[in-house]
Amino acid sequence: MSNDLADLRYPIGRYQINENNIDELQINTWISEIEQLPRRLKNEVSGLTDVQLDTPYRTDGWTLRQVIHHLPDSHMNAYIRFKLAFTEDSPTIRPYYEDRWADCEEAKYAPVQASFDLLDSLHTRWILFLKTMKQEDFNRAFHHPEHNKNFKLKEIVGMYAWHGNHHLAHITETKNRNNW
Repeated sequence: MSNDLADLRYPIGRYQINENNIDELQINTWISEIEQLPRRLKNEVSGLTDVQLDTPYRTDGWTLRQVIHHLPDSHMNAYIRFKLAFTEDSPTIRPYYEDRWADCEEAKYAPVQASFDLLDSLHTRWILFLKTMKQEDFNRAFHHPEHNKNFKLKEIVGMYAWHGNHHLAHITETKNRNNW
């Protein structure tokens, strides 16, 4: 992958974490980032036209509209995975084809307000849940069959904070490149 394509695909870099460096302060910082995502997303796309929303963030990439609709799709799965790991012993989660979800007609053409509303409600519940968890609960895990690996919730909370920032950067960078 060329550096230019890597920069467009991963404008804030790939998610990397050392499990040994995750403490309570770091987890709380990530929860705060997840909590702020719906507001930041709305602010970032406020005033964009349908033509701008239908602009891909890179060649052969999703449009900004698809990115916006992808966030609640992904975060719904995350919320469910957290609840499964919290209530079961290392459950095996079900992967999904996010690229196929983003290719569904509603993901390509639906008004973004629907995803703003969904993300707001979803994050309200998710944050309420995360804030009730004890620090030791973040050591609970789920098994991801695609990776054939168990992931601890303390790693995953960071990954979803990164995920929101990652897609916000796609939008910001696209706006900057196009001088919007």
